[in-house]
This record gives sequence, structure tokens and C-alpha cells, in this order.
Amino acid sequence: MGGSTRSPGVLQRDDASSQSRYQRLSQRMLDLSGDRGVLKDVIREGSGELVTPDASVLDITLWGMELGLLSMRRGEVARFLFKPTYAYGMLGCPPLIPPNTTVLFEIELLDFLDSAESDKFCVLSAEQQDQFPLQKVLKVAATEREFGNYLFRQNRFYDAKVRYKRALLLLHRRSAPAEEQLLVETAKLLVLLNLSFTYLKLERPTMALRYGEQALVIDQKNTKALFRCGQACLLMTEYQKARDFLVRAQKEQPFNHDINNELKKLASYYRDYLGKEKEMCHRMFAPGEHGSTVGEN
Repeated sequence: MGGSTRSPGVLQRDDASSQSRYQRLSQRMLDLSGDRGVLKDVIREGSGELVTPDASVLDITLWGMELGLLSMRRGEVARFLFKPTYAYGMLGCPPLIPPNTTVLFEIELLDFLDSAESDKFCVLSAEQQDQFPLQKVLKVAATEREFGNYLFRQNRFYDAKVRYKRALLLLHRRSAPAEEQLLVETAKLLVLLNLSFTYLKLERPTMALRYGEQALVIDQKNTKALFRCGQACLLMTEYQKARDFLVRAQKEQPFNHDINNELKKLASYYRDYLGKEKEMCHRMFAPGEHGSTVGEN
């Protein structure tokens, strides 16, 4: 689930002015918990479905916030009041939140992903999955890829890789008629590109190259795939292969800043490599301090 949360406002129960402010706010707010422990005021309406109970939520530590999120839609901005029982309780959260404090949060829900459907589908056998229409498989694979993207943005590259591989396995398993195969290949391409990038982040260039080359089987002129393969080869010090991939990528997008910078980096690395090779050869074949004695009787 993606969202943004502003720092909580603190409304202490033993402070008269804060208590008065709490009363004024609470009068026009919706009771979500049934005991007025979680109150809500919508600032901007969202759209679409409500967040489902099975949606993946990361880093949610407050019971009240979870209840609040379940009442929201994509794009919604809302203000919430959480009584201590639904917030930080008797201990508070020093030094910002004192004990027994009612807190005010403002939350914007950017997006959420429902993992329940995907999780249930992924545990089915291949034979059971084949009973579903292709659109179902594509939807589940897209959900897995989107989860991977979210994890990637959190720099959780290993977890992202797991999600991407689940998506790829679903797509590899599925055989489709010729007229629908293009949809499967398009979905595969996106996942392969993401896997290649993820393995670069994991500093495993051999795997990054493998998935990049699989992407090129689907689309031999794909700029991202060529670029990822070039990056992987550069990390592996396979300079000629890196140049071949990057030049092909540059041909597709001549003014791409990232590609041109990578070619400059490659040139610099290759010059350093040649310099070291030259120095090594010089040391190997240079005469000794008193001249060579090889071949003398």
C-alpha cells in the first residue's frame, strides 16, 4: 500500500485547550470504531473501491490507523483522531507523544494492492490454474509485478525479486493460443526487465544479463533490455560485449542521457584496463637489472 502521512498532532487529555480543540474537531467527525475511539473527517474524496482487509499494508503500527485506512479510497485525503487506546496507549511514544494522548493524523492514500486474490491463485497447481481464463492469469501476474515494484521502491530488492519471479512463473506456465500469445509475451517482457534491473541492484550481473537477454528474445530492439545487458557486462568487465549492447541501445535512443553516460564510463574503464595491461606486459618482458640471461650457455 502506498500513502503519505503527516506528523501527528498531539492533543493531551489533561490540557484544557487541547481538550477543547478535540471536542470541536470530534463533533463533525465520523465514528469508525463505534466507541468514538477512531474519528474521521474527509478532506478530499477518493475514488474506486475501499481498501480491502486483505490489502498489503507495510509499516502500520497503530490499530487506529489500520481501521482508518480500511475506510479510505484511492486518492482520498482524510484527517483522523485516535484516542490513546487506538494510538500509543499508556506508554506514549517519547519524546514526541506523551502517555495517554489523543493524536491527530492526516493521511493521503495514494494506492493499495489487494494480495488475497493473487496469493490464493499462486498456491494452486498448474492444472488448476489452467482452468482459469488467460485474463485471470495476466491480472494475477500484474498484481505480483506491482507488488515487486512497490518493494523495489522501498529498496527491498530481494523481496521484489521473489514477487517478480512468481509473476514470471505464472506466465511461463501458461500456454495461450497464437492470437493471445502477444499478451503473454508483453507481460513477460515487463517482468524480465524488472528482474534484470533488480539483479543489478543486488550486484549479481550474471543474472541481470541472463534476464536482459531473455527480454531481448521477445523484443530485440528494447532499449531498456540492451541498456541493462550493457550495464551487466560492464560490471563483469566484459568490455566488448558491454560496448555492443550499449551501442545498440544508443542506436535506438541516440540522445538518451543514461546510455551516453554509460558509454563514457565504459570508455574510461577500458582505458584504465588497457593501461594496466600495458604496464603488466612491460614488467613481464622488461630486461632484468643486469640484462637477460635467457638462452646463454
